[in-house]
Amino acid sequence: MPVSTIQNASLASGVPSAAKLPAGSVIQVVQTTYSTVVTTSGTTFIDTGLTATITPTSSSNKILVIVCQNGLNVSNAGTGIPIKLLRGSTLITYVGGVYQSYINDVNSINLPGAYTCYLDSPATTSATTYKTQFARQDGSGNVQVQTFGSLGDTSTMTLMEIVA
Repeated sequence: MPVSTIQNASLASGVPSAAKLPAGSVIQVVQTTYSTVVTTSGTTFIDTGLTATITPTSSSNKILVIVCQNGLNVSNAGTGIPIKLLRGSTLITYVGGVYQSYINDVNSINLPGAYTCYLDSPATTSATTYKTQFARQDGSGNVQVQTFGSLGDTSTMTLMEIVA
């Protein structure tokens, strides 16, 4: 029997559509990375450069957002870096943030990254963009994300559409 006959007769009819998959099934995955250094000394939130877009297949489905914001750096003691996650221009949660209360004999310090998993309900089938933003909190000087732009400081965002 030719392979095309097997594929057409057996496989095509046996592959469930997204509408037939059980709740909790992952039906789409989008991942993006960003490794360019972004610096600010301001207290107004700016984009980190990490952004990803997904188009849900059903408005009832959920989007699992996994963020690894890496390469955080502060230049002075008493300075923090809050990181937030947005859907479009709407704040949906804080990824976290780090705060350096003391720097001993160095001009700056690299800090642990900020990580989160968030299950969002965008209620749309339109293209939906998620992004992270950061700012300087307290203190003075610069704060940075993706500090060195190297592989170890690459930030990632993964979006998974989950059947509701």
